[in-house]
Amino acid sequence: MGQRRLALVIAVALALAGAGALWLRLRVPEGAPEFASGNGRLEAVDVDVATRMAGRLLSVEVQEGDAVQVGQVLARMDTAGLQADLREAQAELERSRTRVVTARSLVEQRQAQQRAATQVIEQRQAERDLAELRFQRSSQLVRSGALAREVFDNDRSRLAGAEAALSQAQADTAAGRAAVAAAAGEVLAAEAAVEAARARIQRLQSDIDDALLSAPISGRVQLRIAEPGEVLAAGGRVLNLLDLSDLHMTFFLPTREAGRLRLGGEARLILDAAPHLVIPARITYVASRSQFTPRTVETSSEREKLMFRVKAQVDPDLARRYASAAKSGLPGVAWVRLDPAVPWPQRLAVRLPSAPEAPVP
Repeated sequence: MGQRRLALVIAVALALAGAGALWLRLRVPEGAPEFASGNGRLEAVDVDVATRMAGRLLSVEVQEGDAVQVGQVLARMDTAGLQADLREAQAELERSRTRVVTARSLVEQRQAQQRAATQVIEQRQAERDLAELRFQRSSQLVRSGALAREVFDNDRSRLAGAEAALSQAQADTAAGRAAVAAAAGEVLAAEAAVEAARARIQRLQSDIDDALLSAPISGRVQLRIAEPGEVLAAGGRVLNLLDLSDLHMTFFLPTREAGRLRLGGEARLILDAAPHLVIPARITYVASRSQFTPRTVETSSEREKLMFRVKAQVDPDLARRYASAAKSGLPGVAWVRLDPAVPWPQRLAVRLPSAPEAPVP
């Protein structure tokens, strides 16, 4: 009985020793000054696809989980009212163009009338000069008795008529200038109406174009927030996309370790869902201020409690390469190398799936 118990104790001790040796060989010692780790979650940038204007959602072209490319049409808003307004604006544009043609023709007509009135002034001026000359001659003759009084009165009447005709011609010329100016004003008003109609058409066309909701990034559809038939307010969200080319993990390190990090330094990510894989990453952000600060920092031990936020980003090409397998929100551990001269241990050597996808363009 004692020998059996002794054999069992020896077997258990050997098993524990073997397991301990394997664990020691694979793990990175927590106290090793060359490496540090922090817990975090794999995250990706998410982008909301929203409508710029209020309206009814006509259709959604994608499903949750679909991969989409930048510029791809994802949803459509109902544009029946906008299309009607656009046709009305186009008709108004044609009417305004017709007004411009008519107004320009009227300007030409008024200018012709003004030229004719100017010629009439010249004619009336000549008639008035002739009447004045005859009147002066008649005045001299009537005083000497060589001309009948009746002829003198007729010459004086002709002079008065010629002066009245000249004044009328001058008034007609002034009215002609005013008519030309008014016609020119009509041209400007008609041309302004054309520009207003064009601007309205451009705005309506822009609204119609915006009714096609396109993907601002290449990524994956995470959520369908709205469904066809719903009436959305301006800015109403329709879809949420994940930009899988920007995969990163945010974690926290204490002062002593955060202070030794360099931007661009290497990191390794190990996800709880796939502990056999080691994903390479780069340090792209280290907070300039601590996130967790004691109320007073007086001793060195208290200063060591300060924690700084760190971000490690997966290479975008690698993220696109494994886009369908990437999942946002997976928890894991981020390892960083504090001394670039120290090689990574075997446990943290890069290990990726053996059959990667073709890169996503």
